[in-house]
Amino acid sequence: MLNRRHLRVKVMQMLYAFEQSDVKDIRKQEKNLLASVDKVFEMYISLLTLIVDVAQYAETDATDRANKHLPSEEDLNANLKILDNRFIQLLLKNTEYVDAVKKYKVSWNFDPELAKSLFNTLKNSEEYKQYLLKTDDDLSSDKDIIKFIFKKVILKSTLAQQALEEAHLNWQVDQDVLQAMIAKTLKNFSSEVGEQKLAQISASWIEDREFIVDLFQKTIAHDDAFQKLISGKTKNWDAERIALLDVILMKMALAELIYFTNIPVKVTINEYLEIAKEFSTPKSNVFINGILDKVLAELKEQGKIKKYGRGLVD
Repeated sequence: MLNRRHLRVKVMQMLYAFEQSDVKDIRKQEKNLLASVDKVFEMYISLLTLIVDVAQYAETDATDRANKHLPSEEDLNANLKILDNRFIQLLLKNTEYVDAVKKYKVSWNFDPELAKSLFNTLKNSEEYKQYLLKTDDDLSSDKDIIKFIFKKVILKSTLAQQALEEAHLNWQVDQDVLQAMIAKTLKNFSSEVGEQKLAQISASWIEDREFIVDLFQKTIAHDDAFQKLISGKTKNWDAERIALLDVILMKMALAELIYFTNIPVKVTINEYLEIAKEFSTPKSNVFINGILDKVLAELKEQGKIKKYGRGLVD
């Protein structure tokens, strides 16, 4: 699921797009922000569907083998055990999954060679051969082959990586989150009785939705004031050489420091330094840390940093 750092990154991306756009349409970018989060859930459903497609390709493969000019005994009697995989069957009966597939119109038909390529990799693996020989299967062991399909077949496939990047522009950024959501799903499907829960997009989407919209709006609303605070501490820096992303991250941090009274100062600073390490220049986190330290000291003197509850200034 998306944690607060992932959500901050989504806001950062939309603020960057907003700054780069010729038309400053706040409402449009706000919609795009929420859509970018929803796209993660859509991609999660797409990954589940791809796993299903790979497993179900066993039937197509068996038909192709039986229709060979000179099929062998093995070709005529292909092992279709995976079609009855308990996890796959539970997923296909899961109303939340079925509804999501319909909502997002999820399909990998645009790349017909993908499932074939992935299944061939699976079919030739020792893990799959051992799975087909196993006779004492249960839900747990059935999930093991699903984990193998996802981790060792799909994620290791260059063809799959290309397809995933085409389907989801932020695949590289969101990949860890999506892997965690698949892992959570496998954990959630712990019984063949009743309907199992899919992974959620965040721990508390109502609160997280309010957080990202508020952060986005306040960063834009107080842009001029934040720019003055930052400019006052960067007089010895060439403004044109300061990365736009660094400026955006500092403005987001200031929005949190001043207007989000329940987020501790240290949490805010640490979060944006970590984001800078991952998305900006090699020295950005040091630069941002230095500027924010100076601005924070000024804001404290002016009594503008007010934290309540579990939030602490220091």
